[in-house]
Amino acid sequence: MKNIWEKYNSVSLILRIAVGLIIGILLGIFAPGLTGIAIFGQLFVGALKAIAPLLVFALVVSAILGAKKGGIGKRFRTVILFYLISTLLAAFGAVMSSFLFPVTLKLADAVENQNPPQGIAEVLGNLLNNMVMNPISAICNANYIGILFWSILFGIGLKTVASESTEEAMKQVSDSISQIVKWIISFAPFGIMGLIFDTVSTNGISVFAGYGRLLAVLVGCMLFIALVVDPLIAGIALRKNPYPLVFRCFKESGLTAFFTRSSAANIPINMKLCEDLGLDRDVYSVSIPLGATINMDGAAITITVMALAAANTLGISVDFPSALILSLLATIGACGASGVAGGSLLLIPMACSLFGISNDVAMQVVGVGFIIGVIQDSFETAINSSGDVLFAATAEFMEWKKQGKEIKF
Repeated sequence: MKNIWEKYNSVSLILRIAVGLIIGILLGIFAPGLTGIAIFGQLFVGALKAIAPLLVFALVVSAILGAKKGGIGKRFRTVILFYLISTLLAAFGAVMSSFLFPVTLKLADAVENQNPPQGIAEVLGNLLNNMVMNPISAICNANYIGILFWSILFGIGLKTVASESTEEAMKQVSDSISQIVKWIISFAPFGIMGLIFDTVSTNGISVFAGYGRLLAVLVGCMLFIALVVDPLIAGIALRKNPYPLVFRCFKESGLTAFFTRSSAANIPINMKLCEDLGLDRDVYSVSIPLGATINMDGAAITITVMALAAANTLGISVDFPSALILSLLATIGACGASGVAGGSLLLIPMACSLFGISNDVAMQVVGVGFIIGVIQDSFETAINSSGDVLFAATAEFMEWKKQGKEIKF
C-alpha cells in the first residue's frame, strides 16, 4: 500500500485531476445510473469545508505569534487594494459588456423562501454582525469574517503573554492541520470525478439553451476580467509578464474551484499554492481567507449583468452615470456576498431597486440565476479563487523585486 501511495503521489496532481475529470464525464454520459459515484465529490468538498475554518484560525494565530516587524503590514494593505480595484473594474467591465451586448430575460417563477437584503446598509450590517459572531459558531458555520476577527484578537492577546514554547506549539498545530489538508487534496482526482459525474448525469444541456446569450455575456465578461484586466494589474505592478503566474493560478486553484463551486472549500488549496510559490505564510494566512470574502469579481459581474438585463427586459433606459453608480453598488455588495444567505444572486434585488424594479420582478431574475447557476457559479468561483492567489502573490513579489530577489512563477 505504501508503494502504491507513493507512486500515486509521484504523478502530477493536475494530470491526476485531468484523468478524474475525463472518467467523470464518460461515466456521466454512458453510466448515469451509477449514482454512488457522486459520493466522492460530496466527501471531497465536505472534507475541505470541514478543515478550512480550523486551518484559517490556526494559521492566523500562529502567524501573529511569530510575526516580526517588517513590511508585512504594507504587503497586506497592497493585497486588499488589489482585491478592491479588481472587483470595481469587474463591475465596470460588466456594465460595458451589458451596454455592448444587451440581454433580455424570459423571467422564471419567483423564488420561494428567500429573503434578499433590502439595501446596502443591510449588507454591510450583516458583514459587521458576522465579525462579532460567537467564535465557536463562526468556526462551525465557516463564517470567515468572524474567524479572521477573533483569530486576530486571540493571536494579539496570546502574543502578549505567550512564551516561546507556546509559540512553537501553536506553529506545530497549524503545521499538523496543513498536513491534513495536503492529504485531502491528494484525493482531489476522485472528488473532481464525483463532482463532474453528478453535473453531467443530472443536468442536461437543453435547460441552458434559452439563456445562451445571458451566459455568453456573463462568462465572456468573467474571462475578460480574469485573462486581461487582472493580468494587466499584476503586470503593471510587477513590470513583468504575469501570464505564467495567471495560468498557474488557474491550473492549480481555478480548476478545483470550478468544480467545487465553493470559495470556502478552495481556501486550503489556495494556501497550499501560496506555500508552493514560496509566499510569506504570515501574510497569505490572512489575505487568502479575506480574499474569499472581498475579492469577488465574479459576484460583482453577476449582480451588474443580471440587474441591467432586468432593466432591459422591462424597457427601462439606464444612462451611463446610473450604470456607474450600479458598479459601485455591486462592488460594495459583492464584498459582503459571502455573509448573505444565497450568495451573489440574492444581491440582485438590491441592485434592481436602483432602477425602481419591484422586488417581485427582481426575485424572478434571481430565479433565472438559479437556473443557470451550474455554469455561472462555477465560473464565478473559479475567477474569484484564482484571483485571490494572483494578487496575494503579486503583492509579495513586489517586495521581492525591491529586495533584488529573483521572481519565479
